[in-house]
This record gives sequence, C-alpha cells and structure tokens, in this order.
Amino acid sequence: MSGGKGVAWVAAQVRAAVEAYWAAAGARDWSAFAATLADDMVYDLPQSRERILGKERYVRFNREYPGGRQVRIERIVADGEGRQAAARTLVTLGPEEMHAIHFFTFDEDGRIAGVTDFWPEAYEPPAGREHLVERY
Repeated sequence: MSGGKGVAWVAAQVRAAVEAYWAAAGARDWSAFAATLADDMVYDLPQSRERILGKERYVRFNREYPGGRQVRIERIVADGEGRQAAARTLVTLGPEEMHAIHFFTFDEDGRIAGVTDFWPEAYEPPAGREHLVERY
C-alpha cells in the first residue's frame, strides 16, 4: 500500500479505510461496505470462537445482524506500512453500550483482509448465524 509514500500518508490512508468501513456499516450500505473488503477476508470473534471466511459471508453476517447498532469510533491507530490498524469503538445496541477493540489487516491493494473483534466479555453466539460461521 505504501508505494513509496511517506509513513504519515500511508497511516492516513489506513485510517481512512477503517473510517469508510464503519461509515458504510453504519449506513447499512452493503455495496460500499463490501468495497472495503478483500474477497478472501477473514473475520474472527475469539470470545465466541467464531470465524467467517470470505467477503460474501461477512457482508451477509452484517446485513442479517439484528437491531440497529450504532458505532462511534473513538480512536484509530495505524501502522506506517499500510498493513495493520486497531480501532476502539463505542457500540450502542438498543439501551446497551459497550466498548470494543477491532484489529484490521490489509492486503496489497489497501482492502481489509482481516478483522478481529474483541468485546467486553466472552459470550455464546446467538442462534441463527450457524450458516455463516465456523466454530473453533
């Protein structure tokens, strides 16, 4: 992703990609959301031991997620090589608010190749998404 650009420029591009990801998710604009993702991206939820392989499944997982969650980005930290970022967010789902930490990896084209989400507590996944996830 760097293409000979300076560290600050590359880090700004990574931050912009994470912001675009959250903006598209918040707007429920699934075409724009999908455009931020690599085709072979991997989504991990270590606390529920779930993994989703591939952009199509991950977009569907988000599209089918119940409720009207809202995400406010509190901080994004990006490396200067265009490969990694971390974000801290405040997620509101109905009356509940919680902080989450998200780790992103990027492919050579600047698309998100991996997302790992950490929530405040471990949990058993709700029923209804077995068709999209693998358990580990």
